[in-house]
Amino acid sequence: MARTRLGGILLALLSVAGLVTGCDSEFTGVRLRIAAGVKDGVYHTLSVSLAGSWQAQLGIDRPDVLETGGSPDNLRKLCAGDADIAFSAADVAARPTTGTRHPRALARIYDDYLHVVVRGDGPIRSLAGLRGTNVAIGSPESGVAFIANRLLDISGLSAPGVLTKHNLNLTDSINAFKRGEVDAFFWSGGLPTRPITGLAAVVPLRLLDLTDELPAMRNQYPVYNTASIPVTTYNLAGGPVTTLAVPNFLLVTDAMPDAIAEALIGGLFDSHAELIKANRAALSIDIHSAIETDPIPLHPGAARYFRDRKP
Repeated sequence: MARTRLGGILLALLSVAGLVTGCDSEFTGVRLRIAAGVKDGVYHTLSVSLAGSWQAQLGIDRPDVLETGGSPDNLRKLCAGDADIAFSAADVAARPTTGTRHPRALARIYDDYLHVVVRGDGPIRSLAGLRGTNVAIGSPESGVAFIANRLLDISGLSAPGVLTKHNLNLTDSINAFKRGEVDAFFWSGGLPTRPITGLAAVVPLRLLDLTDELPAMRNQYPVYNTASIPVTTYNLAGGPVTTLAVPNFLLVTDAMPDAIAEALIGGLFDSHAELIKANRAALSIDIHSAIETDPIPLHPGAARYFRDRKP
């Protein structure tokens, strides 16, 4: 199926002479699939908006938005040919891949912020305070679980019996948190993440400050940055917090034709205003920082787009 779709893309391109990015007829027959993460997550929200924009801009069928477990699942689908476009956190994308297809970046889009959520009126005030508690760390195929396990390992909280981990997605984490079945949950996402905004409207929330854990995490994993989550983001108890931030990339593979990659990144910036309406995380999408995709190389089509627009 993946080879058939890619073959259709190539045939559509070869059948048209004098390609000019943006012409509707240029991409006739192209069908795309976006690995978009969990429903209601920022990836998924932006994917739905982009699917509509790319449909109108490229004159193609509306791309399929695939609900997935998160970044690891997205990368697996992308490199296996089960998706043509994928969102991924940089820490996951940086892992070595196997097979004949390798990820290439269209752009750095925005940063994810690590949330460690506890009750604002509860006793937990630090990561060490999670000892002896029940903690939701994200679904098994998610970038949330990926970064949560790294942090817990470095903090010495992953040893058997220290705390009880639950692999729950964001929706299930929030529901378990409301019922008191978990004392804390991890989330890595843009600001704000709507389901957490909704939770904050009914439950007082605190995010744990990770200042003490940051040096060790950044020393071992330089892909992470330091960031602050303002108190106004979720009306937080205890004030703003310092946490980890990880860049997010919009990815294709080295099998993607240059003309399509260039059109996709052009469509991303042409629809910037609509993306911001879909989720405020898109405010961070900027043509100057978009090229900062290390350690993932830019796709040649995306590189051409940025080169042609260089001041």
